[in-house]
Amino acid sequence: MITYEYPLHERIRTLLRLEDLFDRSLYFAARQESLEHHVSLISLFEILEVASRADLKSDLLQELERQRQALESLRGNPVIAEDALAEFLRDIDATTRGLLEMPGKIGQHLRDNDWLMSIKQRTSIPGGVCEFDLPSYHYWLHMDVAVRRHGLMEWLSPMLPIRDGIGIVLRLLRESGKTTRQAAYGGVYQQMMTGRVAQMLRLKVSRELPCVPEISANKYALNIRFIAFSDSGRTKICEGDLEFELTFCSL
Repeated sequence: MITYEYPLHERIRTLLRLEDLFDRSLYFAARQESLEHHVSLISLFEILEVASRADLKSDLLQELERQRQALESLRGNPVIAEDALAEFLRDIDATTRGLLEMPGKIGQHLRDNDWLMSIKQRTSIPGGVCEFDLPSYHYWLHMDVAVRRHGLMEWLSPMLPIRDGIGIVLRLLRESGKTTRQAAYGGVYQQMMTGRVAQMLRLKVSRELPCVPEISANKYALNIRFIAFSDSGRTKICEGDLEFELTFCSL
């Protein structure tokens, strides 16, 4: 199954983008090649851009506190595993402490680094980080793997509490909904949203179906069209009926 997630709220859209960027940056930071470390650094710059557009730290702290209070109320519930609940509450407390200990604005340590900002400025230009444009960066890319990796983690680490907070919030969001099996007749699915509150939709579609869901939703209705995959850009609705799994997620 392939999972597609569709945010219905701008805040959730930001969290999903940052989750993807953190995963990418950390993945390539752990690799060996200089081009992989280049991708990690570019992803770090993207994190800086996305995270600076919202009061992310405050939003995460408020949401974590709200979820902590909700989970605390479950203590003593016979259907709840006490050990798992206690462990999850400890994770929330540890992440909250990490966020509170973050000094100043998110990514300020990067903005204060003139060398990094000179690279970031050039990345907005196609081909702008060639060796003749940034010889010092070209030199860094030829340094020992351990030195490059240490630098990347030094720049990433101060922002990891944000990654941890996003992980907890999105985990709770993904686990909040009840999954139902639905059918799209003639490649189209529609459902009224009357009385239903959701912050994100999750669709699971069989890998065997060469179709991609196009989702549009508002407070009134949900519309899904399954489009036949084509790398030529041509749009054609999948013929026939198909089944998929649908989850409405809300905190």
